Amino acid sequence: MAHILVVDDSPTEIHVCKTILEKNGHQVTTAQSGEEGVEVAKKVLPDLILMDVVMPGLNGFQATRQLANEPSTSGIPVVIVTTKDQETDKVWAMRQGAKDYIVKPVKEKDLLDRVQSLVG
Repeated sequence: MAHILVVDDSPTEIHVCKTILEKNGHQVTTAQSGEEGVEVAKKVLPDLILMDVVMPGLNGFQATRQLANEPSTSGIPVVIVTTKDQETDKVWAMRQGAKDYIVKPVKEKDLLDRVQSLVG
């Protein structure tokens, strides 16, 4: 099973994702800001990162770009998980280095399918 980093400033969203992932055998580490997410990713080198967009300080797009440009984390797939459902947001996320995009509220099957497709 995969080691997944969940980056979100909402304790509720972290709880929802963490519960779904752990119930399905994945190991979960969490971070509550973009800055913390980048630091934790460099430290633990997870198999996959689930990244919220709207956070104070470093937002999810900026954090994703930093991770994509950092040699030690550039190979880690980032999935944007956000309430932003516009096509332009999806295009921008992919340009920052994201590999996939999920619109909240997260559906369990959808989340697990995306994780499976990216970490096998």
